Amino acid sequence: MAVAKNNKDTYKATAVTLIVLGILYLFDKFIHFSSIGLPWVMNKDNILLYTAIIFLFLKRDKSVGLVLVGLWLVMNINLIIALLGSMSAYLLPIALLVVGGILYLVSTR
Repeated sequence: MAVAKNNKDTYKATAVTLIVLGILYLFDKFIHFSSIGLPWVMNKDNILLYTAIIFLFLKRDKSVGLVLVGLWLVMNINLIIALLGSMSAYLLPIALLVVGGILYLVSTR
């Protein structure tokens, strides 16, 4: 039974993702986000982020959403480093150590 719910969650998250992306593409055809100063809305990297957020909200199992957020972070590491400025020299290694430690603890349970 748990597998059926998991598939149902996945179908629901996928359906909402497709609907949101369809709406975004349709709005982009009519109002052109770039012409109103929002070119980042239709950036392919941000579409991955939208998908990740939808999966985190709608799926009970958060692993897919977390993996997608992780991929988005890796693809946009330059943006994150630029936003963090000089703090990135310390925060990035600390974040990697914390995430790695958490994953290790979870995997050894």
